[in-house]
Amino acid sequence: MAQRVPPTVTWVDEDGGAVRMIDQTRLPGELVMLNCTEVECVAQAIERLSVRGAPAIGCAAALGMALAGHTSEAEDVEALVGDLRAARDRLAATRPTAVNLFWALEEMDRVIADRAQEGPHALRQALLERAREIVEDDLQRCMAMGHNALALIPQGANILTHCNAGALATAGYGTALGVVRAAHEAGRGVHVWVDETRPLLQGARLTAWELCMEGIPATLITDNMAGYVMSQGRVDCVVVGSDRIAANGDVANKIGTYTVAVLARRHDVPFYVAAPVSTVDYGLASGDIIPIEERSHDEVAMLAHRVTEPVCPDIAIYNPAFDVTPHDLVDAIVTEKGVARAPYVQSLAAMRD
Repeated sequence: MAQRVPPTVTWVDEDGGAVRMIDQTRLPGELVMLNCTEVECVAQAIERLSVRGAPAIGCAAALGMALAGHTSEAEDVEALVGDLRAARDRLAATRPTAVNLFWALEEMDRVIADRAQEGPHALRQALLERAREIVEDDLQRCMAMGHNALALIPQGANILTHCNAGALATAGYGTALGVVRAAHEAGRGVHVWVDETRPLLQGARLTAWELCMEGIPATLITDNMAGYVMSQGRVDCVVVGSDRIAANGDVANKIGTYTVAVLARRHDVPFYVAAPVSTVDYGLASGDIIPIEERSHDEVAMLAHRVTEPVCPDIAIYNPAFDVTPHDLVDAIVTEKGVARAPYVQSLAAMRD
């Protein structure tokens, strides 16, 4: 029987207050909830991908700031703000590419600036209230994105997606998979092609798990099968998420997304991106200057989740976690405010908060 995926990241009052999240490193083998009662736990959860996906990272960071206020022993505002600044610096250093992380931290900065004069207790409460609002806001934005994308998804559509941009990557509904969910709930009879997404297999481990949980028809393929499946006429559109979008519409997403976009253009398959407006970095003119995280070489040497020695022990390994898809390969960017199309400099600017 189909089930809903539990909330990805939330605040709980247990243990005197904690940030609770699904430990995604344990999926799909087991569903384990991680309770963080210290900011360092939240930071490490982001770094080791226990929580991942740009919107979910933003939610975790906001809740982490609320947790920092909650756990601080400071008795006056000046000391509390000092503890909060230290927490902010730690959270900001976790992962460089997802702009939602920095957006959420800036939102919490505003709370500190606006409410600090009211005293430590009021500031702590205001931080928690804003963090909870950010989580709820993300959920509502994703649902709005799904609704806005319905006009792009035909009846019986075969949708290819890359990586995981579902409930696990957000507060609980999804960006790219939010589009899939909305179409499924609307009775469109969709089917999803799931790229496995090397090297960490977020598609095989997470997207496939989500779709199976909710009873949405899906087929898992290796990354190098996508072009062949498109050539057979078995893909009607591609829908992916994004970790950062430049002002001109260039899209940073999980490594391999650019390849999918090139294949989609070759086969006349529409390529859509689903992301909240908070993912747009209006300060970056193009994707050329989006910082790209490079992760551990061990991830590339991994096979079936077990780190192995390469065939050649001296082989060099390159492991960028993201790539950038140029805006001219993107047919539409779906946001909670509507569907943006080229020229993106104008259409995205019109959606700016």
